[in-house]
Order: sequence, then structure tokens, then C-alpha cells
Amino acid sequence: MFKNMKQFFEERIQLTMSDDESGSDEQSLRLATAALMIEMTRADDEVTDEERRAVDDVLRDLFSISEEEAKALAKLAEAEVDSAACLFDFTKMVDQSFSQPQKQRVVEMLWRVAFADAHKDHEEEYLVRKISDLIHVSHENFIKARHRVEQDLAG
Repeated sequence: MFKNMKQFFEERIQLTMSDDESGSDEQSLRLATAALMIEMTRADDEVTDEERRAVDDVLRDLFSISEEEAKALAKLAEAEVDSAACLFDFTKMVDQSFSQPQKQRVVEMLWRVAFADAHKDHEEEYLVRKISDLIHVSHENFIKARHRVEQDLAG
């Protein structure tokens, strides 16, 4: 499975976030970030089409990739989440690799996925809060990210 993921990334996913990082690190970081988005869709035990579309959209925006690449990345992330024991490995990679503004953007993207089905469950809020804590995003920035998403959806 890892060989297939590596081949996919080498052939299809362009590296756009940082020229300094090695391709392998970048691939792993993208997969970890996508896995957090997939976990968000599963927080309330009901994955909707709106949430799936939101994941594709945020991955496209976050990594400047095509719709096809975003769908493929989400599919790989689903398989990774299915085989993972916990979120810690994913959050550790994001925490160690992203700058504070990038981490805040990840939290905002998590909120976008949470609100995609026009309903926010307690489980979804808990998961965004937990991930925010694990990637060291302050409570203030956690709230600001939520308000930005709510304002975007209202206006």
C-alpha cells in the first residue's frame, strides 16, 4: 500500500507548499493533513456528500492541487485513517512541520468540513478542539477560525 501511495505522489501530486522540504516529507505531510480532514467527516458517525466535497475543496485550496488529485489524496487518506490507531501521528507531523499560520489555516479547514453539512455536532467541535490543542493552536485562534468560517457561510 505504501508503495502505491508513494508512486501516486511521485507521479501526480505537485509539491507546492515548500521548496525546502524533501518530496517524501511533503507527501507524508499532505497525507497527514488529509487524514485529519477525513477524521473530521467521521466525527459524528455520519459522512455526508457535502462533507466529502468540503474535504476535496479544502485539500485543493490548501495544497493548490487539481480536483482529481484532491479526490485521490482523500481516498489515500481514508485508507490511512482506517489503518491508524490514533490521530497522534497525523497531528504530530502537522505540528512539527507547519508554521503557526499554516496550523491556524488547518483548523479553519477543519471547521469548514465540520460545517459542510450545515450542522455542527458536539463531537465535531470536540475533534476540532482536540486537534487544535495537539497542533498547538491557541484557544483564541481556534475561536477566530470558527468565526471566520461562520461569517463566510452567513455572507
